[in-house]
Amino acid sequence: MSGFVSFVGSGPGDPELLTLKAVDRLKRADAVLFDDLSSGPILSHARSGADLVGVGKRAGRPSPKQNHVSRLLVDYARTGQRVVRLKSGDSGLFGRLEEELVALREAGIDYEIVPGVPSAIAAAAAAGIPLTRRLTARRVQFVTGHDASGELPDDINLDALADPGASTVIFMGKRTFPKLAQALIARGLPADTPAILAEAVSTPDQALYRMPLSELVGKLEAEIGTAPALILYGPLADER
Repeated sequence: MSGFVSFVGSGPGDPELLTLKAVDRLKRADAVLFDDLSSGPILSHARSGADLVGVGKRAGRPSPKQNHVSRLLVDYARTGQRVVRLKSGDSGLFGRLEEELVALREAGIDYEIVPGVPSAIAAAAAAGIPLTRRLTARRVQFVTGHDASGELPDDINLDALADPGASTVIFMGKRTFPKLAQALIARGLPADTPAILAEAVSTPDQALYRMPLSELVGKLEAEIGTAPALILYGPLADER
């Protein structure tokens, strides 16, 4: 008899931002396969005796291959266990969720998706700003800052990202942002567009840096650092 997999979004890191459903699934799981950013105090909600398996991927560090993670999910579920696949933020946002869903479908294993608080929403909350405003910020766009090779995607929609009337959030983009920002400025995005670099959002190591787009480029060219981060820019980023 096959088990069941719950894909659980753990939020940005603060265990108080877990949903009630996320905590329930952790307490009932026989095995928890977790990302690096979903570890720490969040795992304290896991049932005593559950298998806790780290499968996180971090840039520049040795990481398990995606097909290995998918195979682990299938293998655990085939033994009849209740499995939680714990992903940071919301698992549907740049979490490679689809590849793991396909593996389960092909194996005939049932699953559910439990939403989590996206890190972009948590970053805006930490900065004390909304992401939308009538008339001047009526669109929000999320984009990844790198492709499978770690470089800036060739097919990224630069015209859309240069829209001064949109709130834009770049995930996993610290290393490629200077190149991206230069391309956006060349397409008309003002160099003094307000921007926020949000690191380790909602954790004790959280740091928020507010500065114009051009200054953020200089900061990241000087030092990238190792903290997980996202970049938010647009008309609301300078609100206090």
